[in-house]
Amino acid sequence: MADYIDADGFRANVGIVLCNDEQRLFWARRIGRSGWQFPQGGVLKGETPEQAMYRELTEEVGLKRSDVELLAQTRGWLRYRLPQRYRRRSSPECIGQKQRWFLLRLTGSEDQVCLDCTEHPEFDGWRWVDFWLPAAEVIFFKRRVYERALTELAPALFPDGAPPKDQG
Repeated sequence: MADYIDADGFRANVGIVLCNDEQRLFWARRIGRSGWQFPQGGVLKGETPEQAMYRELTEEVGLKRSDVELLAQTRGWLRYRLPQRYRRRSSPECIGQKQRWFLLRLTGSEDQVCLDCTEHPEFDGWRWVDFWLPAAEVIFFKRRVYERALTELAPALFPDGAPPKDQG
């Protein structure tokens, strides 16, 4: 099954914000690179965003549905455009991603995290970070979407108000 690219050229994708009991976020290093990001992945044709999220969680992080609690998700799709140098030529052409974001709490043990459970791992390291740090550290073209996703998901984790952005 192939990823779904809509008529506007945006690939349907899910983003996963995984937190622990200390309200810190799972931040993963791209394999063989210096860049860090949240787990994410494409939505396959015939798959709901929630189904894709649980599949990607297992593929990229080794966690199962029983290891997490779903706290929140974005109301709609958040989009970003890929700079020309990052676009892959395909048919149809993919000009960016439209993402549904999910906030999960780890309920199992962090020992269950497995970055090399599949034949093609995405990450080679991970750590827990402060809430806003990912929006400041992710590659430049994803920053606005990360900030929008975290802003929308924050009330589920911080009912009395999110920490100040300058802490991240």
